[in-house]
Amino acid sequence: MNLISHLDKNNLHHAYLIEGARDEIVPEIFKFLENSGISTVGNSDCVWINLDSFRIEDARNLKSYGSQKSFSAAKKVFIISANNFLLEAQNSLLKMFEEPIENTHFFLVVPDKNALLKTLVSRFYLISPTPGVGEEVEKAEKFIKLSARDRIEFLKDFLAESNEEELVEDSVHSKSLKFLNSLESFLHSHMSKRHFDTNYFEQIFKVRKFLRMPGSSAKSLMESVALITPDLKHAIQLFKF
Repeated sequence: MNLISHLDKNNLHHAYLIEGARDEIVPEIFKFLENSGISTVGNSDCVWINLDSFRIEDARNLKSYGSQKSFSAAKKVFIISANNFLLEAQNSLLKMFEEPIENTHFFLVVPDKNALLKTLVSRFYLISPTPGVGEEVEKAEKFIKLSARDRIEFLKDFLAESNEEELVEDSVHSKSLKFLNSLESFLHSHMSKRHFDTNYFEQIFKVRKFLRMPGSSAKSLMESVALITPDLKHAIQLFKF
């Protein structure tokens, strides 16, 4: 993603919603801020909040921080990266993003904008990646060509890549959501719709919905996707390569 092309240091929007992988996007935001004369180190007016789930308590704290005066004459900047925003937290943030705070700018980084309320998304300048590119799509292509049994093994290895230490950076649920997005994008781009059951995409939607629920089993949900995905091993001609 060419994030810099969406940002103008002389005309910053009050709130950006950026969809994608935090480990790629956050460093780009830091680089942009530094190039804009905003220090990201030792600057109390530049805050990075990095969480797995953003809860109601986090929303209240953010509103409190956002309403405080800056410690300098410079801009206040908040970078919030989270895999999941709980519904109560989203509702709590609606008014704050509806009424911009002078010289205060927010960058929200999420793996999937569809996990957020449309009313909340509408309050942001949205930046989304170009669909169908990157390592995730390569994995989706590999997955779709495997048999159901091999897909189960593929997912076992794929989900095991997130160990306990990496949980905050990229949770199993977040990885699963991003993989589903890539899988759906790949199928829409490379399959003839007349050869593909639309009920499959409806099931993908349901699995994505359950993945956003706290306590859901990513392993079981992703295995269900592996089992319902049609076996295309003998139907490669349907791909538009």
